[in-house]
Amino acid sequence: MAKEFEIRLSGSGGQGLILSARILAAALVAEGLNVAQSQSYEPTSRGGMSRSDLVVSDGVVDYPLVTALDYVVIMDQVAARASTDLIKPDAVVVVDSTRVEESPPGKFNHFSFPLTEMARKLGNIRIANMIAMGVLLGASAGRLCSFSSLERAVSEKAPERFCRLNLRAISEGYHLVNGGKIPQRETAIPGSNR
Repeated sequence: MAKEFEIRLSGSGGQGLILSARILAAALVAEGLNVAQSQSYEPTSRGGMSRSDLVVSDGVVDYPLVTALDYVVIMDQVAARASTDLIKPDAVVVVDSTRVEESPPGKFNHFSFPLTEMARKLGNIRIANMIAMGVLLGASAGRLCSFSSLERAVSEKAPERFCRLNLRAISEGYHLVNGGKIPQRETAIPGSNR
């Protein structure tokens, strides 16, 4: 049986969540995993709820939509309760405390940081999504992919003029959780057998 894990990046339109999911998917594929990506967003270009989901497997992805989330990023209050019923009890939940006042209830592994405020201090609030990617990778203890795979994916997929800033952002986010230590990829993949 293949091992699978599920990821949701959620927030509001204009936060770069779909780009973040594409970057993360590229990093996972580079490490030999299979990824199915889906997205949903409200018709407003900014402010409406937006999310992008990844179902990841070391085998064939047998169902492309999320059913039990192992990793969740919440970048805006509008998305804070949207995933509650799908989050596994042992899931990693990354929250932007600048924009989320109430995290989903549960005994999840919470990682709450003022991501938007940090992005502002780095010079551009539009990189909060990349800081979140760094936090997510750090919070996964390297089980998602290697830091170097994420760096390569950012270099290949992010807009060229923002590449250096995006690379700094993932590094800053990662350091929030791991204090500067870059992990090697672990062989075990979190998630349930399906």
